[in-house]
Amino acid sequence: MSGRILIVDTVPTNRIVLKVKMQNAQFSVDACASRIEAEAIIATNRPDLIMINLADAGEDRHEFCAALRDDPQTAAIGIIALGVADTSRARFAALDAGADDVLPRPISDTLLLARIRSLLRVRSTSQELFLRDSTSRALGFEEAKTSFANAANIALLTPNDAVDPALCTILQNGLRLPVRQFTTHSVLKKSAVTPVPDLFVINCGETEQTAASLFGLVSDLRSRIETRQSTVLVVLPQNAPALAAMFLDLGADDVAIRTASADEITLRAKALIRRKLLHDKLRDTVRDGLHAAVTDPLTGLYNRRYVEPHLARMAAQSCNAGRELAVMMLDIDHFKGINDQYGHAAGDRVLVQLAQRLQNNLRAIDLVARMGGEEFLVAMPRTTTAQARGAADRLRQLVNDHPFDLGPDLPEVRVSVSVGVAVSGHNGIEPFNLEVICSRADTALYAAKSAGRNQVAMSRTAA
Repeated sequence: MSGRILIVDTVPTNRIVLKVKMQNAQFSVDACASRIEAEAIIATNRPDLIMINLADAGEDRHEFCAALRDDPQTAAIGIIALGVADTSRARFAALDAGADDVLPRPISDTLLLARIRSLLRVRSTSQELFLRDSTSRALGFEEAKTSFANAANIALLTPNDAVDPALCTILQNGLRLPVRQFTTHSVLKKSAVTPVPDLFVINCGETEQTAASLFGLVSDLRSRIETRQSTVLVVLPQNAPALAAMFLDLGADDVAIRTASADEITLRAKALIRRKLLHDKLRDTVRDGLHAAVTDPLTGLYNRRYVEPHLARMAAQSCNAGRELAVMMLDIDHFKGINDQYGHAAGDRVLVQLAQRLQNNLRAIDLVARMGGEEFLVAMPRTTTAQARGAADRLRQLVNDHPFDLGPDLPEVRVSVSVGVAVSGHNGIEPFNLEVICSRADTALYAAKSAGRNQVAMSRTAA
């Protein structure tokens, strides 16, 4: 998973070792010694995740973490605290200051990389939801509220029939919410837990063998439609970094050791609940506020009204990150012939099926829209010219691979598309101009049509 990481540590050896490890893991890395340097880097080359040595004596790094969390521009950046003493008090102080996790030295490389992957997944989801929300507000819809009136649903899962009164008491007292207890076996039964919890707390027991037997539970919760948006906190035996890494990679949102203080477990649980409820609010805004106004009623894709403000925000994010933005224009070849020969209802079925194929084969962060008639737009942030060319040809082939169903008593037909591609923001240097990049994509589309259709053409400046 690509991402940009900032390392803040006054010890040169620490910076060098961590930077090499992160680069070997294919991350883009900046490293610095002081808060002033870090703030300058954040302002010009905003990272996706920051690793901070909280043990540096020269600066108040806890205050720095808190400041990052309080600033709306940096609040969604993942923070991993390093160099912290392996005590309940030190871990709580770091988490309370705003760190997402605390990894005392010596650091397990396996756990560190798993934690980074987990936080980058969360950041990607948060970015997408905030991006959609900011677009809805630009279109005049109500901003999502961040104060939550509804109580969260908490479920404590144990690997056997025995209740866990100690952990249950910690959660109930700390969260001031009722906690329902279930066995892990019962939760694997479909619809066994209703209403669906906002937070699953999985107590893995006292042994690593018991914990390892619950890998499938986390994977199952993540794969189910009903529970995939729920957050998951796994409570593990002490000194089990490999288990913690595996649970994070399987989809757990956070892990804690069984001997952690009540305050630490409560703090981690509260953070997950806050994030879950905020994401729910943002999803509701997109689903309810925007659907009728900014979607095409035939295909369900976003329409032209949505594209302009959302594409502007995609461009701004890509520019801030120093990454490219690819824009594709796709047009169905000889679409008028389908309407003339088989009727407009058949043509509508082609448009619907094409929209489904595009949606099912692109990332969640990508924008797919119907611009009108038989023309579609795809925008892909953080996509290089080579990646855009490959994606465009893959989508073109996807249309060709299977015929389209025109409806009862009508034959299936083969359909092709022409694609024009433009990429802006090369290497973070070329400035973004939405009108220019869309015009370049349109020009490339015209070139693909003129060259015989059923092919991809790249804008000359992107080739």
